[in-house]
Amino acid sequence: MSDLYVSWDDYHQTIEALAVKIYQSQWEFNQIVCLAKGGLRVGDVLARIFDVPLAVLSTASYGGSGNRTRGSIVFSQDLSKTTLNLGSHVLLVDDLVDSGVTLDRATPWLMQKYGFYVDEVRTAVLWYKACSIVKPDYFVDYLADNPWIHQPFEKYEDMTIEQLAEAAEKQPTSTP
Repeated sequence: MSDLYVSWDDYHQTIEALAVKIYQSQWEFNQIVCLAKGGLRVGDVLARIFDVPLAVLSTASYGGSGNRTRGSIVFSQDLSKTTLNLGSHVLLVDDLVDSGVTLDRATPWLMQKYGFYVDEVRTAVLWYKACSIVKPDYFVDYLADNPWIHQPFEKYEDMTIEQLAEAAEKQPTSTP
């Protein structure tokens, strides 16, 4: 397995490329549900671009050293959303599909909890790995060699607030 290093610029350009692919499909949706944590930034940007409500489904499946150990998947009890009901055409968003288990289980979770409101769910990710059991409806990059993806915010997973405060104290301060 190789490694793929993504800069902030590359990350944002990839989100924009995903937005264009979704737009070009001419599919009209009225709700985005992002899978947190990885899909938070992607969902936020897409919700702003398409001007649709954003809901968050918190999930967890990785832990251990460097967050590289896949464990059992856990879903939050409910969605966090700002609308009374969920939209009828839902774009389910994550940053990547690795094993595919999270994306595979998220749609049935949504339908079980909100199926009364939902007519259609489509999925979108930035990176689609070959090892996935699920093929997303929309993706930007297909990764045949299943690399470990180093995203620009990854540094915060190993950083403590004490380290951040110490580094901030060493920075020169600006005066107004």
